[in-house]
Amino acid sequence: MSAVLTPPPTGLTFDAAVEARFEPMAPERLDAVLAIEQSAYSHPWSRRNFLDTFAAGHEAQCLLAGDTLLGYFVAMAGYQEVHLLNITVAPAHQRQGWALVMLDALALWSRGQRADWLWLEVRQGNTRAQQVYLRRGFVRVGLRKGYYPALHGEREDAVVMSLRLEPPTP
Repeated sequence: MSAVLTPPPTGLTFDAAVEARFEPMAPERLDAVLAIEQSAYSHPWSRRNFLDTFAAGHEAQCLLAGDTLLGYFVAMAGYQEVHLLNITVAPAHQRQGWALVMLDALALWSRGQRADWLWLEVRQGNTRAQQVYLRRGFVRVGLRKGYYPALHGEREDAVVMSLRLEPPTP
């Protein structure tokens, strides 16, 4: 997945357009990915989680501007559906439209896998992420009780969301 991208309009102002590209997530980039993962989440994925992703052959893409890692996503293809496992924008680059760019790229890749649906779970308390997903057409379809680990040994519910993928136009 290689293309030059600029973030979509978000109502924010930018000093200059930023060009970005996707590259497959590779083990040699894992330290940078883990640094972002740990800075973005209270319960981040571990190195083992990412290594398991590589071993399983899941789709894992990094979004880069020059040498700067803006974010990444990991998705698992199934029969006529794709499940988004992780999508993260580096905290320093959040609220600039990069999550939307990654979701669009993921939807395009998913269509190429002949998927009809894109699925994800998001922490119930992560309303900002839910708003991003809703902007891209996802709908809330359920709740998974106690799905995520939370502070002090507690658990947090996950909102299940899905997006019906339209077939690509000829």
